[in-house]
Amino acid sequence: MAAQREWFEKDYYKVLGVAEKATAKEITRAYRKLARQFHPDANPGDDAAEERFKEVSAAYDVVGDEAKRKEYDEVRKLGPMGGFGGPGGGGGPGFGAPGGGSFNFDPGDLGDLLGGLFGRRGGGGGGGAGARQSRGPGPQRGADLEAELRLPFREAVHGVTTALHLTSDAACSTCHGSGAKPGTMPSECPVCHGRGVLDDNQGMFSFSTPCANCGGSGAVVTDPCPTCHGSGTERRPREVKVRIPAGVDDGQRIRLKGRGGAGRHGGPAGDLFVLVHVDPDPVFGRDGDHVTIVVPVTFSEAALGTNLKVPTLDEGTVTLKLPEGTPSGKVFRVKGRGVATKKGTGDLLVTVQVAVPPSLTDEQRRAVEAVADAFTESPRAHLGV
Repeated sequence: MAAQREWFEKDYYKVLGVAEKATAKEITRAYRKLARQFHPDANPGDDAAEERFKEVSAAYDVVGDEAKRKEYDEVRKLGPMGGFGGPGGGGGPGFGAPGGGSFNFDPGDLGDLLGGLFGRRGGGGGGGAGARQSRGPGPQRGADLEAELRLPFREAVHGVTTALHLTSDAACSTCHGSGAKPGTMPSECPVCHGRGVLDDNQGMFSFSTPCANCGGSGAVVTDPCPTCHGSGTERRPREVKVRIPAGVDDGQRIRLKGRGGAGRHGGPAGDLFVLVHVDPDPVFGRDGDHVTIVVPVTFSEAALGTNLKVPTLDEGTVTLKLPEGTPSGKVFRVKGRGVATKKGTGDLLVTVQVAVPPSLTDEQRRAVEAVADAFTESPRAHLGV
């Protein structure tokens, strides 16, 4: 296990909201509570929640593992200067500072310093006594993929299970990811004896190097698969079933964990991000979690009042009682007939709009003129014009 640079900068106990002396059960309980709260599936489209979920998962990955937690605690005790004589790092003159003064540098520089001392390639962090350092290739996480999905308005509101068709790295269809020819199996690596790493002890530091013979997988393929040539993956079209939650909005990005590109050397699969496009509906619109609809009414219905039937998204109807003198543009609210999400259900907002006929028959014209003659007061009198 590599002592990462973040170990000097992040307090994983604080991230999980537990004390440093917390028991393993208390840590697990705190992690599960936070994971449920910030899981991307429970907060679709919320980037802040997704970042918090990643932070909580990273913290639990360390302090939720007994061995990693012990190493983390030992490294943290060294302080940000790692015992090189800086403030908080122990007594004595500073390391390499003229006149015995303190040697000041950023905590993250410690990893680079240790890497330079012991010939480590690439990023990562150093550690105190007994810290392990990984270098070179090992199990590789699969690539994150992104796909687009277009949905009708009503399917987006109600939720739907559908299929996405994409081309990506996937587990080989012939060997099912083992890399070995059908009928054979990978054998234990004779160099690392199945561990995937080789230890390199250098005094107070111990480095774990991925085994070059097996690429860090712990196994070797002596009779490779003819399709993937031993890699365990192949690029091919595949179908991914997707459950789109109710209430997904246009432009929302949904994360499907582990449905992306296949990992290599035993690494986990990447994630699949689905960008949703929602087609407009000819009848309904949307305002947040509210469903909107514009219902035309006649002048007589608005003036005299009426019982107005209005369609809803569940293919039923509701009846609104329009009072006398309802103005055009008046909005009526029907509770609980909007978009249902995990946060609650919105309302149906009905906007009444007085329909003006584009043309009139002679009989209609005489009737409208009679109405006009009956209303002698101008509705614009208050404007003074």
